[in-house]
Amino acid sequence: MNKEIINNPGAPAPIGPYNQAVLAGNMLFISGQICIDPTTGAMKNKDIQEETHQVMHNLKAILQAAGMGFNNVVKTTIFITDMNRFAEVNEVYGKYFDSDFPARETVQVSALPKFVNVEISMVAFK
Repeated sequence: MNKEIINNPGAPAPIGPYNQAVLAGNMLFISGQICIDPTTGAMKNKDIQEETHQVMHNLKAILQAAGMGFNNVVKTTIFITDMNRFAEVNEVYGKYFDSDFPARETVQVSALPKFVNVEISMVAFK
């Protein structure tokens, strides 16, 4: 099986020893994305909706670099620091899928990188 590293300047550069994504055969494993604007390096976090939109834009850029889109996503994991904000995140997240939503879990955590409120990772199938 071939393994291809995916790094796209349309998404933020990794902030640690990992890649944006790894394509293994026909499976794409996308590292957790936070609300970093890849063009400025600034955090897009005036509210949790803006954070979630930026996360989804970053994920979209990585999917596109691998020749895929949200319709290829089979699994997501949402990490959130306050489960009371889940409805707000869920509303934004849902706008990026037409139908056939992927499998998903949502987990409340005590903290995330750069002290953001939401991080999302994905697995996609080509």
